[in-house]
Amino acid sequence: MKTFITGATGFIGTQVVKRLAQSGHELYCLVRKTSHVGELTELGATLITGDVTDEDSLLEGMRGCDGVINLAAIYSFWEPNKRIYTDVNVEGTRNVMQCALETDVSKVVHVSTALVYGKPADCPFTEESPVGPVRFSEYARTKYAGDLIAWDLYEKKGLPLVTIYLGAVLGPGDPKSSGRYIQGLIHRRIPARACEDAIMTYVHIRDVAEAIVRALEKENNIGQKYLVGKHRLSYQAYNELISEISGVPLPKRRFPNSAVMVIATLRTWLADLTKKRPATSIAEVRTMKEGFAFDGSKAERELGIAYTPVRVALEEAIASYRE
Repeated sequence: MKTFITGATGFIGTQVVKRLAQSGHELYCLVRKTSHVGELTELGATLITGDVTDEDSLLEGMRGCDGVINLAAIYSFWEPNKRIYTDVNVEGTRNVMQCALETDVSKVVHVSTALVYGKPADCPFTEESPVGPVRFSEYARTKYAGDLIAWDLYEKKGLPLVTIYLGAVLGPGDPKSSGRYIQGLIHRRIPARACEDAIMTYVHIRDVAEAIVRALEKENNIGQKYLVGKHRLSYQAYNELISEISGVPLPKRRFPNSAVMVIATLRTWLADLTKKRPATSIAEVRTMKEGFAFDGSKAERELGIAYTPVRVALEEAIASYRE
């Protein structure tokens, strides 16, 4: 299968490309001029220079392809220029989906986040649960807006869409906020614990790659949604597991959520003035405080994936940070 991938050089994208190569896919990867592409080249990928805001590069990459995997996104809880969230997560998604229609690909696997559900009434929630009324970050808000565009094109134009909604992704070399949090604990840079009652749903990076590729290869699943993640842990249990694996004691102090919110608000205000990334943003703390607990068993049943224990994911992540 000829497969076009956006976001191929990211934390998830590199794992997806490796997994596609193992299955013999012919790879076409959208990359920016500044991207590190050595690994993609080694895997035999054809590189198309551009990005999701450039429709010409998308059309060039998709022509003749059977499938599209859209991983490109601004995944962060603070950016100096807020417009970039809309440019990539909303308008970039629109461009990818419209170009997929124009090039008549057989399937688009759009990778999103469980954060678009906000705080649903159902707990744990499923793919069919009504979303909550609020999204807790600009990242989640714009990903949700991009998803709505994709599903609108599915309903009105016949876009061959499948969407993956990811939990908190863990694994070695994680550069995201989840990885920075683990590093902060094991290197004793976090002064106190907070939000310990909140529950998150975790998933290993390899399980994510497996689910995405299987969703692409599966027959007769156009129009399906898959929540990908299984292990629901409170932050207290999560922190204790990190401490047990690493041998590093947890901070003794516990901050009330209200205090953490005030600190994060001040840090975000200062970051907006200086344009320097805050240690913790208000959006990140709101996301931690609210958490998300979902049921990812549909991906197990229909895609045949077997979720890796969260302990294994943390063991590998901690080992990679110590290297």
